[in-house]
Amino acid sequence: MTFCLGMKCEEGLLAIADTRITSGTELSEAKKISIHQYEQHSMFILTSGLRSLRDKAITYFEERLRDEHNLDRMFKAANALSEEIRRVRVEDKEWLEDGGLHFDLHCIFGGQLAGDTETHLYLIYPEGNWVEVRAATPYVIIGESRYGKPILDRVWRHNKGLDDALRVGLLAFDATKTSASDVDYPVDVVLYRPDSFEMREQRLVREDLEPLRQYWQQAIEDAAEGARKPVAPLVERLMNAPPAHTHYGDNGK
Repeated sequence: MTFCLGMKCEEGLLAIADTRITSGTELSEAKKISIHQYEQHSMFILTSGLRSLRDKAITYFEERLRDEHNLDRMFKAANALSEEIRRVRVEDKEWLEDGGLHFDLHCIFGGQLAGDTETHLYLIYPEGNWVEVRAATPYVIIGESRYGKPILDRVWRHNKGLDDALRVGLLAFDATKTSASDVDYPVDVVLYRPDSFEMREQRLVREDLEPLRQYWQQAIEDAAEGARKPVAPLVERLMNAPPAHTHYGDNGK
């Protein structure tokens, strides 16, 4: 499994990805973010799924970037990446199925090209179709999404800043790391500001994030303890409820 998160706000884009790779019982580490930066073209790709499919699709896409010079809008680049994903699907699908595997490549694709007036963020499915991430739902997760999603749904909004994105995104990662054994440090983070055409990247290791983990753990414990007062009337009702009757069968006899 993996944790890849793309976030969009008025100040730009933020991407976060863990680096844990699982192959059967073997664990290893590899980047899940690739940056494609040249002149006024700034893009990042996050991937989940079989590593071999990811490497092949991105290699094809990079070749296409070198050969084609008309990709001046992000939607055109998203279409190009989608076509290369379909190409890999056609080439490898039969062999994957023979090996008991399925084509499961998902991508988060974000950035800005010379013809764009704003940043764009897309989720690209294994079939090659895509949806754009917009202000109403300003984030997308691929891989393990169950544990980080509640934090993002509660507090992340498009009108917040990139510093908020990093804070909330890392809390979503921490929630996922705590509950999913196949998501782990280090964490790669990419930031992009509109019209800058410069991607900023950092790798954060366990020691970098330990202060945040400790703070969040204590904050959760304090919040749970603070819930005693609103829950007290419910405890009282439960304690004073009449004894439950045992029912046998569907007819209550």
